[in-house]
Amino acid sequence: MSFKVTLEPSGHSFDVEEDEIILDAAIRRGLSLQYGCRNGVCGACKGKVVEGRVRYDGGLPGAISEAEDAIGQVLLCSAKAETDLTLELHEIGGGNEVPVRKMPSRVVKMERLADDVMRIYLKLPDTERLQFLAGQYIDILLKDGRRRSFSLANAPHDDALLELHLRLIEGGEFTGHVFEGMQEKDILRIEGPYGTFNLQEESDRPMIFIAGGTGFAPIKGIIEHAIQEGVNRSIFIYWGARAKTDLYLDALPRQWAQRDNIQYVPVLSEPASQDQWQGRTGLVHEAVMQDFADLSDYEVYASGPPEMVEAARHGVILRGLPSQQFYFDSFDFANDYD
Repeated sequence: MSFKVTLEPSGHSFDVEEDEIILDAAIRRGLSLQYGCRNGVCGACKGKVVEGRVRYDGGLPGAISEAEDAIGQVLLCSAKAETDLTLELHEIGGGNEVPVRKMPSRVVKMERLADDVMRIYLKLPDTERLQFLAGQYIDILLKDGRRRSFSLANAPHDDALLELHLRLIEGGEFTGHVFEGMQEKDILRIEGPYGTFNLQEESDRPMIFIAGGTGFAPIKGIIEHAIQEGVNRSIFIYWGARAKTDLYLDALPRQWAQRDNIQYVPVLSEPASQDQWQGRTGLVHEAVMQDFADLSDYEVYASGPPEMVEAARHGVILRGLPSQQFYFDSFDFANDYD
């Protein structure tokens, strides 16, 4: 059995199963509600029941008082629906509304995806969750006060661990440590989330994603969020790399492309002879220019090295894309030498 939950003042609605936590159902639907710990301690996810009834299986959680409960306040990370519900609460409209937090994290898994790409998974303390929007990034805080910024590669509905894709930078101090010295169970301090490279939720325009190298990471998070949310807009994914091995998760976008609304175009600039590459070659933004004569009705999302992002921006605007429909995440690796 399921119940319908309607949010005010937005009018958004979603279904929640009889034994499902309300906040979990909202996140599964792709809605951005305020939350923090997700275990009834911090109180960040409070709302108000306008119509309907909720229950707490373990009694009132610590972050809500009997007086608050009596006037209809509800803690969404702990409550379950007993009827259809109308809830009054604030929905996050953009990345600048998500609270920035500083907390420790533990490296729980390291996976080398290519010779120079490492995927690491970070786990926060058991009582903590990091709220973020798909496409945002976090800072890793070094002991001397310096920071290293990395995009989150997972979507908000899958937030038990934080996924990062790190490319080894020649001479880079921190990435060198990741590849040569970091171990599972190491502790890192992080701060975030930051950034406005997010899916434009209210738009119905077709979308073109242009990734360069590990610029695929935030795009991965956005695409997985869009799939989870049931977005049926046309999605075109262009991933540029030097050689085939640099398309380090190539099977994943190929799997996405089995959906009717998603197309995937990998582009290699310097394919190796052993690649026996039969696909597109050249620069990734040029492939987009070859495929689209008029971009005035599209949205373009670009993520990767600054020179790629700037070339993409220049090219798509020449194809008629309004500048406000170009969204980007420019990776500047220079600070790893600081």
